[in-house]
Amino acid sequence: MNFLELVKNRYSCRNYKADVPEQEKLDYIMECARLAPSAVNRQPWRLRVVTDEEGRKKLCQCYNRDWIVTAPAIIVASIMHDEEWVRKIDGKHHGDIDIAIAVEHICLAATEQGLATCWVCNFNAAQCKELFDFEENEEPAVLIPIGYAADETTEKKRKAMNEILK
Repeated sequence: MNFLELVKNRYSCRNYKADVPEQEKLDYIMECARLAPSAVNRQPWRLRVVTDEEGRKKLCQCYNRDWIVTAPAIIVASIMHDEEWVRKIDGKHHGDIDIAIAVEHICLAATEQGLATCWVCNFNAAQCKELFDFEENEEPAVLIPIGYAADETTEKKRKAMNEILK
């Protein structure tokens, strides 16, 4: 599959089969995230793959939606603020940009491996930090449910090329 086909196949899945993804697939996906570019190659992220029932239940408290309980695994991607690069000229922090790159590597690698994912940013990050062992300078930024899709892909709604290309 070429890159455009891969991108077209990735979608936000909101219904998963109960099967936990194979460890070799998760390892492959984490390696793809590890190799993601970041500002000044700081890689200011930490990734937690939560597959145990207790951990998944805790994450469901932080994002109370019926569909997320179907995910057999959830990756928590967090920003290490003391490691992120800050542009000197204007003080722009690049942790959000860097974590976004790493998370999209995860989502695309998962798609390539026959798995489905969904970006979840609308969760209670403060509660997540309380429920898990996060460092003081660590901010949970994205939850990524991951597993085998139990539904069909949905049609993507995207702007036309002339709306984004100027």
